[in-house]
Amino acid sequence: MTDVTSSKSTRRPHHWRHDLIELAALFTAVVVADTIAKTVVKGPDGPYLLVFSAIALAATATFHTWWARRHGPAGHAPPTDDTGGHPAPEPAAAPARDAAAPPVETTLWRMRTTVADTPGSLAALCTALARLRVDILTLQTHPLGDGTVDEFLLRAPADLSARALARETAAAGGRDTWTERADTHDLVDTPTRVLGLATRTALDAAELPLALRQLLGRCTLHSVPAVSLTGRPAGEQAPVEGVLEETVMRLRDPHGGTLIIERPYLPFTPTEFARARALVELDARLGPRVPRSQDVLTLPEGNEITVRRADQRDLTAARAMHDRCSPRTLGLRYHGPVGDADRYLDHLLSPRFGRTLAVQTASGRLVALGHLLWDGDETEVALMVEDDWQRRGIGAELLGRLVAMAEEAGCDSVYAVTQASNTGMVAAMRALNLPLDYQIEEGTLVITARLDRGPRPADRTREQSPEGARRAER
Repeated sequence: MTDVTSSKSTRRPHHWRHDLIELAALFTAVVVADTIAKTVVKGPDGPYLLVFSAIALAATATFHTWWARRHGPAGHAPPTDDTGGHPAPEPAAAPARDAAAPPVETTLWRMRTTVADTPGSLAALCTALARLRVDILTLQTHPLGDGTVDEFLLRAPADLSARALARETAAAGGRDTWTERADTHDLVDTPTRVLGLATRTALDAAELPLALRQLLGRCTLHSVPAVSLTGRPAGEQAPVEGVLEETVMRLRDPHGGTLIIERPYLPFTPTEFARARALVELDARLGPRVPRSQDVLTLPEGNEITVRRADQRDLTAARAMHDRCSPRTLGLRYHGPVGDADRYLDHLLSPRFGRTLAVQTASGRLVALGHLLWDGDETEVALMVEDDWQRRGIGAELLGRLVAMAEEAGCDSVYAVTQASNTGMVAAMRALNLPLDYQIEEGTLVITARLDRGPRPADRTREQSPEGARRAER
């Protein structure tokens, strides 16, 4: 309410009865004054009576002023409204917050719990959170057959543990409570986030697996092709409408095969299933697409090369590069029979399984490939440079770009599988200046570079599973 409106609402209403009473009082005063004047003028003691009346009037006015100042407005009756009753007193203003008080340290949490689909169940849960001084930033509801899954983004005091939060939620009627530490990226509202993921998917087919991961949280995604590398059927294809089984989704891959999404620590809701299916349908309608941006670089010896994204349209050029590579180069890359190398190319160049960078010369010949592969909930990097173009920094350039893509995609780490004798790959990984872990088994070297630490298992709890989310085995 504005000040103008407030002042108008407190103005006393005007009535014609007040005007009539004031007119009668004025008429009576004139009559009394005329009578007194005639008595004073005609009487023998008229002047003395007039002086005495003036003194009495001044004394009365002085006494009235003193009395009014002593007792103030409390001695008067409160104003009445149009109905004759007294208006309700205005509510007292909230006490001002002490500006000098130090700010309370807070933590962001994502919490999901299931409540009964009855009136007041959500109100009871919100009341319990208010008692814990927890601020609700966002709320999503996922209807179920026997209840409603409520997903919150909370700002809670830093000293409030996940176990205490789950315990109070259970006392307020919540069940199957799950909590996870959140960060500032989660402050984006759900419609905005979904639209952003749809935009990324529309621009690049390789973004679909990443979009599904970000949409559904920490999950494991496997793309199972319809036909294996040996040409045999890989398994039964998912139906067009997809399948939802508690913690597993199966969606038909538009490029053939099945997308399997698993989240062992938290069942999927029908709402999440519908969102994931909508993203897959968008990918299917748009068809194959890869950004065609490219960078031209100059090597130390002066030759120019072009680094660009590659896909299955580069299959013929990639096979020609295989033909020019030595058996040792092919063996270091594919760790198997050299004759099977061409079989992997269709899989590696598919945007469904990751992103591929290609290096071509000024004449357009393909001389190197770099792959960033989505391996469940892990990420693999792999390189292959044609023999005549090795030792020129091409592998290090590709690896740096692939790791930057992994960081942009939110990956926690990347790993490379090679042989202990592949000194070029080992040197390129060390040149990243990232924390590295080495694991050697039967001559195979696995080098893992840690990019960014995600939420630790200790930061995720579930009411029935205090140990937190268990990572799915590969």
